[in-house]
Amino acid sequence: MTQASYPALRMRRTRVAPWSRRMVAETVLTPADLIWPLFVTGGSGVEEPITSLPGVSRWSVERIAERAREAEALGIPCIALFPNTPANLRSDDGREALNPDNLMCRAIRAAKEAAPGVGVLTDVALDPYTSHGHDGLVDARGNVMNDVTSEVLVQQAVVQAEAGSDVIAPSDMMDGRVGAIRAALETGGHHDVQIMAYAAKYASAYYGPFRDAVGTRGLLKGDKRGYQMDSANAEEALREVALDLAEGADTVMVKPGLPYLDIVRRVKERFEVPVFAYQVSGEYAMIEASVAAGAGDRDALVLETLMAFKRAGASGVLTYHAPLAARLMGA
Repeated sequence: MTQASYPALRMRRTRVAPWSRRMVAETVLTPADLIWPLFVTGGSGVEEPITSLPGVSRWSVERIAERAREAEALGIPCIALFPNTPANLRSDDGREALNPDNLMCRAIRAAKEAAPGVGVLTDVALDPYTSHGHDGLVDARGNVMNDVTSEVLVQQAVVQAEAGSDVIAPSDMMDGRVGAIRAALETGGHHDVQIMAYAAKYASAYYGPFRDAVGTRGLLKGDKRGYQMDSANAEEALREVALDLAEGADTVMVKPGLPYLDIVRRVKERFEVPVFAYQVSGEYAMIEASVAAGAGDRDALVLETLMAFKRAGASGVLTYHAPLAARLMGA
């Protein structure tokens, strides 16, 4: 590439004025790039602040409907739902996941009724429903069983689709579950329900506050390294993504987000499909801790971090900062 040299070329010329910086910006961030994760709890009129996620709460079903209307007003196209299942409804087999009137399904219906134009993404995994905190069913040795878990996940996905979910998001990392879910959705007439596969989900230290939010902190027996990915591996992530796409995933996700921007970029370049990143609870909490310590400005940190996801190739970001970011973009 041939270019002029200084002083004929002064790189700062296009940076001097705000209008010029906007005009030549290579990456654009808008509220349409955001998915807002929300936590559902029981009761009525409930807002339960989550200590390890300052500024984030669990909401009862009718207040999830309010959040859906808020998302619509802010231009956020999609919300993601995660239930905090009551302890008395958690079991070794996670059977509450298949209840068509569980917290998740009631929240789906409420959100769709309140804001039909806002997409609803629902988590498919058993950890919010099991008494042992794993994403699947475990055998006598404590190992998560792949195939029998997938059978339950298929039923869970169909229950959520029937409740009105727009996007089924399997986060369990069982082999083969995307194809099985896609087949069941097709058979059940849910042809337009999308699958956003948690295709590259790593066994991460960044999930702690999320486990507080869904009530699984302290429940987990062992760890999830037997089914979630090793942080040392990148080529394996590409294989996982390829398999999920071949099985019928419409979009894929990389989780966590910022520590895995290299994976986001490689997936985007290799497959040229919509790739989403999850700015997980630990990432959110680090920004909030930085702000609380006086080490950074929240607004600037949030927007710069989200821009990093877009620059890496993400089509969108699941972030607890979604309403703040949307307001900042509209300011």
